[in-house]
Amino acid sequence: MTIVQFPADRRTSDIRRCSEALANLHGEEANRFWRQEMAGFAARLRAQGVEDTEISHQAALFMNAVQMELQAAFAAQEEAGALG
Repeated sequence: MTIVQFPADRRTSDIRRCSEALANLHGEEANRFWRQEMAGFAARLRAQGVEDTEISHQAALFMNAVQMELQAAFAAQEEAGALG
């Protein structure tokens, strides 16, 4: 078993950075950005000796956290629009 010092779903600055980028990208540009992010994510973990199953688990946690951040941002925009 590999221990990950900072679980992917708690890397708030990376989560916010990705969600902000994805909120402003569309189509193939968004797909390209996400593929590059995930490839770099996996490469960094692999270089630390993390096993593929743990990389997949951490990637899923990160992806879910980014999705939740996107949803929260959308909800905040909707609320601000309703109040404005």
